[in-house]
Amino acid sequence: MKPYLLRLHRWTSLLFALPLAVVIVTGLILSVQPMLQDIAIRPGSLDGTKVEGLLQKFDPDSKARGLFIDPFANQMRLQGGGASVDVDLATGEKATSTSALTGLFGWARGTHQRIISGFGWLVTASTIAMLVIIALGVLMGLPRLRNSLSGWHKGMAWFTLPLVVLSPLTGLFLALDVTVGASGPREPAARPVPLKEAVRLIAAQHDMSRVISIGARGGRTLARIDLGGDLTAFTVTSQGLTPASRNWSRILHEGTWSALIAGGLNLLVSVVLAGLLMTGVIIWGRRSLRRPQRNRQKPRPLPDHKVSAA
Repeated sequence: MKPYLLRLHRWTSLLFALPLAVVIVTGLILSVQPMLQDIAIRPGSLDGTKVEGLLQKFDPDSKARGLFIDPFANQMRLQGGGASVDVDLATGEKATSTSALTGLFGWARGTHQRIISGFGWLVTASTIAMLVIIALGVLMGLPRLRNSLSGWHKGMAWFTLPLVVLSPLTGLFLALDVTVGASGPREPAARPVPLKEAVRLIAAQHDMSRVISIGARGGRTLARIDLGGDLTAFTVTSQGLTPASRNWSRILHEGTWSALIAGGLNLLVSVVLAGLLMTGVIIWGRRSLRRPQRNRQKPRPLPDHKVSAA
């Protein structure tokens, strides 16, 4: 039974090697985003009055549906009304460039979710394949750990098994829109709170420099705020802010519950998954190259007439 499981484990890995490599590498890049984002935030560097003034200057008709604050470039992006504008928070003018880190994380997120535009199904299929590969590895039983490439491959998988399972499992939940821990659908607000009013309400309770985004979604106005490394979502109403129900599938997968701890764990998982894929391909390659050599080294039987002559 074990040889068949090993063969299925190996060929499933090889079949999905390329999309898995893309998902793993982009996931590795995204795993450091919460940590770097929390480090880049400069507490007290932005207040509600300044944001309201910029909204009045760049969105006088209140067409913008959301704003995003980029701590890497110290910029604010206004989106909605058919266009977007980037504002330099230091000068209060339109930004002429953006942060390389912002561009990298944006590319990594889009690629991680779709690989190629229109191929989101391939990410889901690759995630399912990763879980199948892990399950086959577990079914093959406990390994004999040795100081070899195969031994390191098995050791990495077994010693980090809970984390290695959690990452693709929560990713699959996100792809299938399965929520874990959410308290169920909330009734939407009568109308989304206007952006300027939302800024005023948020600034009354929180440091605006820690706000990541504010925008209308599902008939409500939602704000995402970095609370000391914990990226928390709030529903904004005319009465104030209320913590939104937490989707632990997303929180665990993205590592936003703690910038340092969760980000570090996600980075570890990404490195392990990359190591498993790389060592698995190398092990297969070595065995494939050895096989023809073994066949060539087998002695050929002598013809019958030579045997009888001897």
